[in-house]
Parts: sequence; structure tokens; C-alpha cells
Amino acid sequence: MEAFDPITLEVYWSRLISIADEAATGLLRTAFSTIVRESNDFATVLMDRNGDSISENTGGIASFSCILPKTTKTFLQRFPIETWQPGDCVITNDPFLATGHLPDFTAVSPIFHGGRIVGFAGSIAHSPDVGGALWSADCRELFEEGIRIPPARLFRAGQRNEDLVELLSANVRIPGPVMGDLEAQVVANEVAVRRCAEFLEDTGLDDLQGLSEALQARADQAMRRAIAEVPDGIYRATLEADGFDEHITHIACAVTVAGETMHIDFAGTSPQIDRGINCVLNYTHAYSVYPVKCALDPFTPRNEGSYQAITVAAPEGSILNPRFPAPCSARQLTGHLLAGVIYKALADVLPDKVLAECGGAPTMRALFSGLDRNGDRFSQVLFASGGMGASPHRDGLPTTAFPTNVGAGSIEAYESVAPLLVWRKQLRPDSGGAGRFRGGLGQEAEIEVRTPAAVRLSLLSDRRDHPAQGLLGGGPGAPAVIAIDDGTRPHPKSRTSVETGRRVTLLYPGGGGFGDPRRRDPEAVRADIRDGYITEEAAMRDYGVKA
Repeated sequence: MEAFDPITLEVYWSRLISIADEAATGLLRTAFSTIVRESNDFATVLMDRNGDSISENTGGIASFSCILPKTTKTFLQRFPIETWQPGDCVITNDPFLATGHLPDFTAVSPIFHGGRIVGFAGSIAHSPDVGGALWSADCRELFEEGIRIPPARLFRAGQRNEDLVELLSANVRIPGPVMGDLEAQVVANEVAVRRCAEFLEDTGLDDLQGLSEALQARADQAMRRAIAEVPDGIYRATLEADGFDEHITHIACAVTVAGETMHIDFAGTSPQIDRGINCVLNYTHAYSVYPVKCALDPFTPRNEGSYQAITVAAPEGSILNPRFPAPCSARQLTGHLLAGVIYKALADVLPDKVLAECGGAPTMRALFSGLDRNGDRFSQVLFASGGMGASPHRDGLPTTAFPTNVGAGSIEAYESVAPLLVWRKQLRPDSGGAGRFRGGLGQEAEIEVRTPAAVRLSLLSDRRDHPAQGLLGGGPGAPAVIAIDDGTRPHPKSRTSVETGRRVTLLYPGGGGFGDPRRRDPEAVRADIRDGYITEEAAMRDYGVKA
């Protein structure tokens, strides 16, 4: 391993992170969809010539950053490293090779320096459309969920593959935004390629390998030191979620700590089902190791080394490791639950480092699609979040996503691109679970359909029957509720038709509380009443405090 003094290593690492951040800015500024521009559903990553991650953009989706190196290694098996040329860009949206569902496109470009490949720049972004059933949870197999692109060259030596573009454009409803976002990913990669070449020129390094090994070793050491502070043992927990109709999701988790290593095993988890809430192993791994990183080593920047001390296993054929061609479009409805069950398993041994379950885990999504008044197609997702679970030190954050960090974006931007009117988007009182520290509040959104004809509403939600649970005596958050103003309650994981003029109300769930509610500071309870976070009735019932 090449030797770097600590100061130089820190300076180099910070600069590589800034390159990934600049690539992310390039993607944001050139993307077409609000999914990327407003809701942050993307990531950019720098990798060495082996496909191991060196740095990632600061605000990217953590699961994307963890999975992208795995997909790049798959690309290298398909296209050996000696066959890559400057100006190449390889893409895929294969769920089993990449991020677990078809709407996410992975794009990887080579970085050349001195006439040879020294690394790769990669990006992932959620596309506004992939054909098929759009973003839904009720398909019976993967083939219904949209077009699947195996690893293929979108660009070869700077020349665009027009056959691939034509194939993709012919299979989606809104080819302009789809191709616009994909081209924005290529732009992001090109920014990273140029800046990385400048970095090597400035530093005098021949390639990225020695630096990559040093940075990975530093991240690995930080995680191993953190794991070593956890008492050895096997810690178990289970969690249940709504699942799909009669198929309730059961997740069993055993966390084994042995010295500087941790193994997370999901044996005993529900078998896969013929609905789109299956979670492929790449995604299961990402949302198992990332919550551990947040709890044990939150301040060291992430790269490939951050996760080498943690292994993850899930039975083949389970809902956390399904067999092809299992449907998986709504895999986040299962994968986002893993942080909660892992933290529950570790709560007794790490009570000062874990969160109660989050109302925004899994995320609740409402996708409206149809024709606007000009006869043009639109497909628009409302990105909004429930409340975070409370921590041992503070109340849960309201309307904040975790373990994903996707954003909500601007309602003005949302309304500007679709014939939808948001009448209300406000905090939901009494939705945070009671506790010494209260769970974060969910929110209430009311949306009116203003299209010339009915639209299709695709819902991806959970927490209706199984709200976010508290930890160590904390109470549960409020459940999710979805209703239409004609009195109907649409299926929470299926597609339905909404007539023009109707209003859809979405009540996002709250986070679980932490600790005994009767130990909450009475003045904090009264402040919550004044702020409208809880009602006087809830204050008396849950905390024994009068206004």
C-alpha cells in the first residue's frame, strides 16, 4: 500500500468528495425530472480501476452509493477493462444487477490518465418512467414492471448508441424526460472524469490505486474500531409490516458481533411473494450496512472500506433475496424496514446509538399519471415523508426520511409540471409516538386532480396496520391513512383511477417514541401543545400532563 501522511490523505479525500459533489451538481442542473432536480433521488460515485468506491457525493442516496461499485464490477465482467475506450458509458437498470428495481438507471464511464484506465465515474438516478406498470407494487412478475436494459453501451467512444436510445424511447410514455435524465447522468460522469484527470495532474499521482487502498483502509479501520466497542454476542429482533393483502411481511434478524466484525442474518424472514415488494440482495445489503454505519461510525466519509467488516445474509427465495424474475418495483417497502429491525436488535446493548422505528420507513409514494389539458402525457410522483423515530437524545425529526435521504422538493415545482393542485401539506398533530423523546410528526397532504379525464394513481405505502414502533418504552407513531373525498379508501399498494376534480388525502405516519413517556419533561409537553404538535387530550393520556 502506498504511504500517505494523514494530512495529505485528508486533503486528497476531501478533494475527491468535492469531485463527486461537482458531478452531482452537473446532474442536478441538467436533469429534466423533479425526481432528480427536486427530490434528490440520485447519487454520484468515484471508483478505482477495480470498481471499488473511493468517494461519493455528500447528499446522495446511500443505498445507491453502496450498490454502484457492485454493478460496476458486473460491467467489468461483461466488458473487460481492456475493451473500454475514452467516451464510453455503460448503463443498466436490471434490478438483480443494480439497485433492485427498474426505475433506477446506473451509468458508468471510464477515467483515463496517461493513456490507460485509472478508475470509473458512476451515477444512479430514478427515471420518471420505464414503461410497463410504471412504479407500482401489484405486478406478479418482473416482466410486467417495465423495460429491462441489460448492461449495454449507451455511448461508445463518444458516439451515442442510437439503436439503444430508440429502443428505450419506444417503450416509455415520456421519452423526453427519460432520455433527458439519462443524458444528465452522462454529463455528471463527464464532469467527474475531467475533474479526476485534473486531480491526478495536480497531485502527480500516476493513478488512483494506491490512494484508493489507503482511503479504504482508513474507512475500514474506523468501522472496525467502532464494532470492537460493541460487546460480543448474538442480538435478535423481529418486525412485522403490512406486506401485501394476506401476505404480512415478517423480518427476522440476528446480529452477531465478534471482535471487529459484524454479521447480519435474516434467516426466518418471509418467503418471496408474487407482488412487487420483494427486495433483491444488493438492496438488502445496502440498507443493512448503512444503518450500522450511521449508528457506529457516523462521521467518517463512506467508501468501499466502510462496509468490509460487515457481512449480510438472507435466505435465497426469501422476500430479502428473491429468485428471478420476482417482481420488485416497490422493494423499498421492504428494504427500508431493515434499519428498524437492526436497531431493535441492538437497542439493549447500544441504547445511546439507535433510533426508534421511523414513520417514513418505508417511504409512502403516490404516483399520478395521465394526460394534461394539452393532451401530453405526464407522470409525477409526490415525494414526502413521515416522521423519524426518536433518538436517545432528542425528539424525532418531523417529515424527514430515513434510512433513505430522498427529499420532498418544492410544491410549486411539483404543480408546475402536472395538472395537480396541492391544497394542504402540513404537520399532522398527535402522529409522533409518545416517549421521553417524542417521535417525529408525519404530515397531511391533500391533492386535487385537475386533468380533463381520470388519472391513474399508483400507491406504494405501508404502516397502515403496523405503525412505527417505539423503543425502550416509547409508544408507536400514528398509522398511514389514504382516502379519496368520495369516501373510498384505495388499496395501499395498487393502482386505481381517480376522477377529475377529486381530492386525495394522504396522512403520513409518525415515528416511534423513545423511552418512558412519563419521564418526558412536562415543559416539553406543554411546548408541544403550544406549537400544535400534540393535543391537550394526548398530553394527558400519554404523558399525564395538563396544559
